[in-house]
Amino acid sequence: MSEHPMLEIADLSVIYRQSARRQFQALKGVSLTINPGETVGLVGESGSGKSTIGRAVLGQTPVASGTIRFDGEDITHAGRRRRQQLGRELQVVFQDPYSSLNPARSIGQTLAEPLATDRSLSREDIRGRIADILRQVGMPEDTAERYPGQFSGGQRQRIAIARAVIGRPRLVVCDEPVSALDLSVQAQVLNLLNELQETMGLSMLFISHDLTVVKHVSHRTVVLYRGEIVEEGNAVEVNDVPRHPYTQRLVEASPVPDPAVQRERREARRNRRLAEVGAGV
Repeated sequence: MSEHPMLEIADLSVIYRQSARRQFQALKGVSLTINPGETVGLVGESGSGKSTIGRAVLGQTPVASGTIRFDGEDITHAGRRRRQQLGRELQVVFQDPYSSLNPARSIGQTLAEPLATDRSLSREDIRGRIADILRQVGMPEDTAERYPGQFSGGQRQRIAIARAVIGRPRLVVCDEPVSALDLSVQAQVLNLLNELQETMGLSMLFISHDLTVVKHVSHRTVVLYRGEIVEEGNAVEVNDVPRHPYTQRLVEASPVPDPAVQRERREARRNRRLAEVGAGV
C-alpha cells in the first residue's frame, strides 16, 4: 500500500480571467485528500468550484497557487508529456454520455485506445481485456462491434466507465456522471461504480450537486461553497446530520421518493427562511 495519499490537494487557488481588468477566483485555498481505495464526494451547487477542482487535478485548468500531489508526486504544473504518461493512472468519467464517446468509432476501438501504449499487451490480450470489462459493466457480448448511436444514455455511460477503468487506473475523477440520467438508471450506474471501486481498489473523486447521490457512493463528503470548503466528514453523517447551514440547504433540496419526507423538508426550509427574515439575516 502507498505511504502517500493517492491525491493530496493543498491550499489550491484557481483564478479565471474574464477580461483584461476583471477576474474571478473560483477556488480559495482548498485542501483535501483521497486515500488509496477511497471515494471522496465533492458536492456543491453550480458555480461552487467543484468541477474546477476536477479540471485542475486533470491538468485542464491552470492553478494560481497551491499544490496537487498524485501518490506523492507534485503534478500541479506537469507538462504535456507527463500528463500523457499519467493518463493510464488518472482517468475521468464525464457528465454527458452522448458527447463523451466518438460516434465514428466502434466501442471496441474506443476501449482499445487507453491500452494502445501498453506494449506488453498483444492484440489478443486487448480483445480479451475489452471483453472482460464489458462483462463487468453489464454490457452485451457484441457491444465492441457496435457504435455509440446504438445505445441508450445509461448504456453509453456504462461504456464510458469501462473506458475509464480498462487501463486499471489508480484514481478516477467522476464529474457529475449520473446527473444526465433518469433516476432508475442513476441507481444502476451508482451501484456499478461501487462494485468497480471495491473489486478494482479504485480511488475516486466523485463530483455532484446532489448530497443523496454522494452519500450512496462516497466514504467521505466535502462540501464546497463559493470556492471554499464549509463542511467535510463521513458521507452518511454529513448527509444525515449536516452542521453547516449551506449543507442543510443542500439536503433539503435533494429529491426523496417519500412525499411526507419531502413535505417536512419544505416546511423546515420555509421555517428557517422565516426565522432568518425575523432575525434580519
